[in-house]
Amino acid sequence: MEYAIEMLNITKEFPGIKANDDITLQVKKGEIHALLGENGAGKSTLMSVLFGLYQPEIGEIKINGEKVEIHDPNDANRLGIGMVHQHFKLVHNFTVLENIILGVEETKRGILKYDHAREKVMKLSQDYHLNIDPDAYIKDITVGMQQRVEILKMLFRNNDILIFDEPTAVLTPQEIDELMKIMKMLITQGKSIVFITHKLNEIKEVADRCTIIRKGKYVDTVDVATTSKDKLSELMVGRKVNFDITKKAPQIGDVILEVEDISLSTEKGHKPVLNHVSFEVKRGEITCIAGIDGNGQSELIYAIYGLLNVDAGSIYLNKEDITKDSIRQRSLKGMTHIPEDRHKHGLVLDYNLAENIILKNYFDENHQKFGIINFNKMYSEADELIKKYDVRSGEGSRSIVRGMSGGNQQKAIIAREIEANGDLLIAVQPTRGLDVGAIEFIHSQIIAQRDAGKAVLLVSLELDEVMNVSDRILVMYEGEIIADVLPEETTEQELGLFMSGSKRGKGYEK
Repeated sequence: MEYAIEMLNITKEFPGIKANDDITLQVKKGEIHALLGENGAGKSTLMSVLFGLYQPEIGEIKINGEKVEIHDPNDANRLGIGMVHQHFKLVHNFTVLENIILGVEETKRGILKYDHAREKVMKLSQDYHLNIDPDAYIKDITVGMQQRVEILKMLFRNNDILIFDEPTAVLTPQEIDELMKIMKMLITQGKSIVFITHKLNEIKEVADRCTIIRKGKYVDTVDVATTSKDKLSELMVGRKVNFDITKKAPQIGDVILEVEDISLSTEKGHKPVLNHVSFEVKRGEITCIAGIDGNGQSELIYAIYGLLNVDAGSIYLNKEDITKDSIRQRSLKGMTHIPEDRHKHGLVLDYNLAENIILKNYFDENHQKFGIINFNKMYSEADELIKKYDVRSGEGSRSIVRGMSGGNQQKAIIAREIEANGDLLIAVQPTRGLDVGAIEFIHSQIIAQRDAGKAVLLVSLELDEVMNVSDRILVMYEGEIIADVLPEETTEQELGLFMSGSKRGKGYEK
């Protein structure tokens, strides 16, 4: 059997944790090989070893049957290995073309030459139906398009071994479908793909074989076509996972959040990002805002939480006008927020776990005296929450958050926000990029908040999450709410029509 990649008995350690413990991964030529595991199982670390970002303490790597040494990503590129990272490695104020050629530029007498590169990029874009604009700036294009730029970077360098690290975590359902088609096309061109994920539907759709790792150890390699989703999830988590969301009928109470006719324009003369949006969220109810990414959901949440000021309209929390309140005032009045971008708005990445957990209440009299924080209390409270919410990291509450897996970073935010015990929980894509075990846990926490009489405002791009967790669904399209439906009275197909603007709900017809 000829393998494109053999990673044999790889061990990689960090302070306090064996991220990879004697793992063997063998990828056949011309296959899509899924690498499956929980958040923090060691998947990204293993691929970072293959890409030369880390050096293993033990083990060897063979590419196309030959033993190789990979000291850095330049070595990996020379061996034909490319990687699309979970958090893209792009320069935001460069164009698409500049990002693609970065590091392999063609120059003449010290001046950059773009002609050949542009031709090659446009041909690759056409051949793989990537449809990119080479002159667009990265900061101006969607996340889905940014990912296509990362794929083009690999193709431009003629990489034959392609690593996709959680490639669908930030994509809409439509973009995910497109990516799956692109991956299948890449295989027909003789590429070999390692696909890191914990989304079982995607593995079933595109992967040929799947290697499962758990808590840094190798578990098994299975044939995807003959292995059920239930079996895959059990191998990944180490126990049976309940995919059914059970919740009792909601006990709906008073209005907690009222959004009244708010509008917002980003620039003069442009179409408003929010156009006369009104709705309310009641105690004991999970109200979900659904829609394709980029239809105003982010701006709506920023306005409610105080990250953006609205041009018109009012926002009320417990019947009190908070439209002009600061974020801290809103927080102290009972608003909690799980943000969509955990790195930008959820965490201070170079603080440790305990410092991040205390971020919203370090200034209250329980945690400081005369401006000096009670660190013993901070660490003991963090240790309790780490245990309660199963947040895994190498050095416990003293772990620097930047070094933790995305799923464990998310659990830390959820612990902080839920324990703040506010009246309103805003949860924006709370399970983005999480494995089935973590999703099951987070859904149960959100439903427990609703059952404890809190109001929950959920924003999700995942249709099954929208249908299964919500008590009521509001659909946003181009900055407006165009439907207000109950999950039991609609279907995923009808929601898709609302989300694309092809249909409007009762009372929202133009």
